[in-house]
Amino acid sequence: MSDPRIVEISALALARLIRSGEAGAVEVFEAFRGRVDALNPALNAIVRFDPEIGRAQARESERRLRAGDPAPLLGVPFTVKDNLWVAGQAVSQGSRRFEQFRAPQDAFAVARLRAAGGVFLGITNCSEFACKGVTTNPLFGVTRNPYDLDRTPGGSSGGAASAVAAGFGPIALCTDGGGSTRRPASHTGVVGMKPTAGLVPHPIGFVEPVFGNAVVGQMARCVADVVALLDVLAQPSLADPQGLPLPVWSRAEADSERLPRDLRIAFSPRFGLDVPVDPDVAASVEVAVDRLAREGFRIERADPPWPEGAGEAALMPLQLAGLAALYGEALRRGEWDADPDIALQIEAGMRLTGADVAHALFARDALYRTFDAFFSDHDLVLTPTTPCTAWPWSQPAPREIAGQAVSPRSHAVFTPLINHCFLSAASVPCGLDRQGLPIGLQIVGPRFADARVLALAGRIEQQCPHDFSRPVSPPAAPTA
Repeated sequence: MSDPRIVEISALALARLIRSGEAGAVEVFEAFRGRVDALNPALNAIVRFDPEIGRAQARESERRLRAGDPAPLLGVPFTVKDNLWVAGQAVSQGSRRFEQFRAPQDAFAVARLRAAGGVFLGITNCSEFACKGVTTNPLFGVTRNPYDLDRTPGGSSGGAASAVAAGFGPIALCTDGGGSTRRPASHTGVVGMKPTAGLVPHPIGFVEPVFGNAVVGQMARCVADVVALLDVLAQPSLADPQGLPLPVWSRAEADSERLPRDLRIAFSPRFGLDVPVDPDVAASVEVAVDRLAREGFRIERADPPWPEGAGEAALMPLQLAGLAALYGEALRRGEWDADPDIALQIEAGMRLTGADVAHALFARDALYRTFDAFFSDHDLVLTPTTPCTAWPWSQPAPREIAGQAVSPRSHAVFTPLINHCFLSAASVPCGLDRQGLPIGLQIVGPRFADARVLALAGRIEQQCPHDFSRPVSPPAAPTA
């Protein structure tokens, strides 16, 4: 088998290929190593890469296979975001403050994926402390979008998204604290999953600033690979404060062919928020929803009845206060060179009062009750993942959406409320804009509806006229 085909196929297809003996795990690793060597200098998606480590793990995969190990992903390469621990590796959260830190053990998800046979390929870039909507930081610099090197893949998991889209391994572990998996997935044409809080335990690693919002996310170029990842990662564990005592994940329920046609699906083009959406994004999402309706699914236009003042602004004190509690005094003492945007967030958090944080927590409770009532009448809700496609990486956010001047967080409006209510959600590619940039459709479900979310994502993927399953190569050298 030639190297190009190895890097183009899915994780599940690779696992079958290796198990059948048609390709060895070392051969597979070398194919991906070559892809990284050729394209990563332009993308800066992987920021720590040691081929000897991956090669040794690939050889171990071959030994496990000869010994009869039934692990489902033997020999399949995966990447890990720079805020998840990988034992013995330098992991920095994209921050100079942690430049010398080495993880003492694997994060739970990393350990589970290794046990399933995955071969660790490298560490992917992220914004500092995973708290920014583009992927750039003072430690590793800018990560670029493989569809257009002058554009961002989004953030904070932009390195993971760029790596998967470009074929640096078929699957990636990342995090999602407010859309950090789903939005970069949307901007790079890959599938991004934000599981229900606690479905994938996360008891080992850096302290998260956003009070339980962040989960371990999954990225792949097809829904079936995300399903396979969750089948490995979704485990009961009370070591995580949000973990579950009993299993709730069912791979069978993630089968798109078993999805009932009488499912009550809401379509909310602006998620009930007064925000602009680019015409290409709105049209692409609308067409994808129409395809579902023509297939016989019940679609109703409906918006969640948000309480007054609902929106990310009311909840942002939780992130700002969390950053201030973790890093405020160190920033004040000048202990590291922080990203200026992150420094501003920390400083804003230090000005907050306890009442400010309490108000944000009360707002989160009200949002949760709103979603709970909405999901009593609907099983799933569809929205755009983002209101715009990828913008120039030199800008921290788009200045305009649909011809309207917008605030710096307007690109993120459709994802954070999901995290604050601990729900399940996925982004699946549904089309391209007129510039050839990917557009994502977000599927949101109640807590523990993860399998159903992915089953519908699978239907949308099957109906999409554009094939996003193959990796893309950067079209040209960057202009800056």
